Amino acid sequence: MRKKRVLLLSEGFGSGHTQAANALAVGLKQLCPSISARVIELGKFLNPVIGPLIVSAYRKTVSSQPKMVGLMYRSNYKKPTNRFTQLALHRMFYTQTSQVISQLKPDLIVCTHPVPNGVVGRLKRLGLEMPLYTLITDYDAHGSWVSQQVDHYLVSSPDVKRRLVEKGVLPERIEVTGIPVHPNFWHPHSKEEVREEFGLKDMPTVLIMGGGWGILYEDNALSYMTKWRENTQLIFCVGSNEKMKEKMLSDPMFQHPNVRIVGFTREIHKLMDVADLLVTKPGGMTCTEGMSKALPMLFYEPIPGQEEENCEYFIQNGFGEMLDSNDTVDRWFELIHNKEASSRFREELIHKRNQQYDAKKCPEAVLQLMQ
Repeated sequence: MRKKRVLLLSEGFGSGHTQAANALAVGLKQLCPSISARVIELGKFLNPVIGPLIVSAYRKTVSSQPKMVGLMYRSNYKKPTNRFTQLALHRMFYTQTSQVISQLKPDLIVCTHPVPNGVVGRLKRLGLEMPLYTLITDYDAHGSWVSQQVDHYLVSSPDVKRRLVEKGVLPERIEVTGIPVHPNFWHPHSKEEVREEFGLKDMPTVLIMGGGWGILYEDNALSYMTKWRENTQLIFCVGSNEKMKEKMLSDPMFQHPNVRIVGFTREIHKLMDVADLLVTKPGGMTCTEGMSKALPMLFYEPIPGQEEENCEYFIQNGFGEMLDSNDTVDRWFELIHNKEASSRFREELIHKRNQQYDAKKCPEAVLQLMQ
């Protein structure tokens, strides 16, 4: 009897979509070792030259013209992908995507980005007989996710389910599973062992993340945090942005024994376990990882659109606050230096997390649907 096969299709517009796909793939295999799960970024896989160029252009637009990104997001918020765009995607990807599916012979497809979701949806409309699940990787439901060909939606919150229903999706086709995180986040690590591994001190610690692309250096509030470096351990994670890392390392402001500059790492789950506070751009994946660790969060510079919605969700649910001034920095840093108050707040967050989120629920839901 052959293994059950799951094909997970994503795109590289931001790191969260593919992170969610990989997290789900590993989670599925953790819970059911007999499953085969393959993650593919469709554009990069089918067009290895053009695909990365498109992602690079998007990244530059996000960095230099975030308001334009927000305008584009809002202008099509209520509408499914229009027929012209569907046709364009179909012509770009139809033959190759069909060949990939025929070659891999999956038992089901999970899409974590609207583009492959639209491509597979059109293939289904043209006769492909294949279950299609859609995992929405933010705390909002943009119209581009909506397709009549989706058999089942896996969503982050009841709010997202409600918004999909408002867009015409049947409630029975939507399940609130939360966004999956890698199994590394399922259980805590020993703080003592993590500190020893990374050469960290046992002192109030703040983890500052700039997203997968590491955009954070110019933010005044983040620079202001270094004023606390004498009694606070600061770990700046700049992702894959090596130029930013070099720039920060050469700046005297960040040259201190209690300040660490970290590039791309697969050990964020460990660093979160020793942190008392997470400062981050509000990407859906990072925020979910922070929630899984019951970390209080400060959010800065949300990209207009889905990051604003993510930010609003976590603030409303008591997991964090917008970083809008140096006073906010001082107030939260003072909190984590108050052991009793900080411990009490973390206990409240653990209670809220346990009520709202189960890290294993998404892969468990997929396994249940496969049966």
